[in-house]
Amino acid sequence: MAGEQPKRSHRLVEEYEGIVGFGLDRETDEVSLGVYLQMFSDDEFLKIILPRLTNGEINELFELLSLLIMKHVDKEEEYHQVFLKEG
Repeated sequence: MAGEQPKRSHRLVEEYEGIVGFGLDRETDEVSLGVYLQMFSDDEFLKIILPRLTNGEINELFELLSLLIMKHVDKEEEYHQVFLKEG
């Protein structure tokens, strides 16, 4: 595994220099949500937040994310290649 490129990236949160805020316009909302999600999924932050979530909150978050994936990912191939990073 040494020298192997990671499968996942969080470049948006590292490179985006614009405004992060909601309600201005669709484009800003989209990029702001992307930045927010990448900050949320940071390993250091997850170590803090995950143990503090209730079982119900964990289930709610997982169910919402799963629902959005099922609703908006076009096909199983896209799910496996882009989300799961298989193949």
